[in-house]
Amino acid sequence: MGKYRKKPVVVEAWRNLDDNGWPDWLSEAEVGREPGGVILIRTLEGVMRAELGDWIIRGVKGEVYPCKPDVFEATYEPVG
Repeated sequence: MGKYRKKPVVVEAWRNLDDNGWPDWLSEAEVGREPGGVILIRTLEGVMRAELGDWIIRGVKGEVYPCKPDVFEATYEPVG
């Protein structure tokens, strides 16, 4: 038992805003749209919702999942 720090990992992310399309890597995932800009994402944990303003992340193994803006900003920073 002890304390651990998350390893630095680079991920791809896209913000769900009502006026933009989505990246190719998101098209390859099992996703759908609902009225009001909601994007449904099929994950190993079931279907998750990305509301307007949420970030959608593609992880290191190609997994795709939504992330609330406050959690995203606390966890990630731009690269390059």
